[in-house]
Amino acid sequence: MLSADDNLAAKATQGLDAFPEARVVVAPDLVLVDSGLPCDTFNIVCRARFTSATARMRVAEAIAFFRVTGHPWSWWLMPGYTPAELPDALVEAGLAPAESEVAMSMGLGEPAPAEPVAGLDIRRVTTAADLEAFAMLSAANWDPPDRHVRRFYRTAGSRFLAPDFPRQLFLGVFEGQPVATAEFAGSGSTAGLYGISTRADSRRRGIGTAMTASALNAVRASGYHRAVLQAAPDGVGIYTRLGFVAEGEIVEYKPPAGPLAVSL
Repeated sequence: MLSADDNLAAKATQGLDAFPEARVVVAPDLVLVDSGLPCDTFNIVCRARFTSATARMRVAEAIAFFRVTGHPWSWWLMPGYTPAELPDALVEAGLAPAESEVAMSMGLGEPAPAEPVAGLDIRRVTTAADLEAFAMLSAANWDPPDRHVRRFYRTAGSRFLAPDFPRQLFLGVFEGQPVATAEFAGSGSTAGLYGISTRADSRRRGIGTAMTASALNAVRASGYHRAVLQAAPDGVGIYTRLGFVAEGEIVEYKPPAGPLAVSL
């Protein structure tokens, strides 16, 4: 499922031109992104396409890349990585699996079905006020809320508000209160859905499903032909009902809190 890996690589770089300290390497066999923020949400390694002969050397080089700033980061292994022994190489280098999700995809045909939710207004983020609400809800997915997430959206705000930006943000307002988020990031003919979340006190009302369907319909209207996403295990059923098909496992690897040794 190369489209999901390629899409994550594209998303990771979108908006970083607003961050003077960002460092990005897009190589044929690897993508490295350090946003300049001390937050591993925005500092990642992905799209690894190594050979058995180069894997351990490239892993060491990726570790060295993040040593320059000391920022936290994570390595995302998605279906399509090579070689097959890359997970072993990451563990040998000191990284550990931290989170597992399911890679899912679907072709875009008919509009996504979703039951309307009374009192819910879903709109694309086009104003500074809605962008701030989106950022606050997104940051609240961490406990305590991650201030670096708010800083990211504030700093890159003018990009996200531009009508032709390849990432579109959506805000769900329930009975006058912002409660839910969704976004998509476009690359090539594929769009990836990200950041689908609902405030804890507004869950189990169908809001998350409505946000997903709305984002999917916006993807379709924007001319993309395929949608991909990363599903938590308890969300697979919802996405399956919308037409997504599981394609394989996604594993996030993280370094330890202390420095990793680098052996080139």
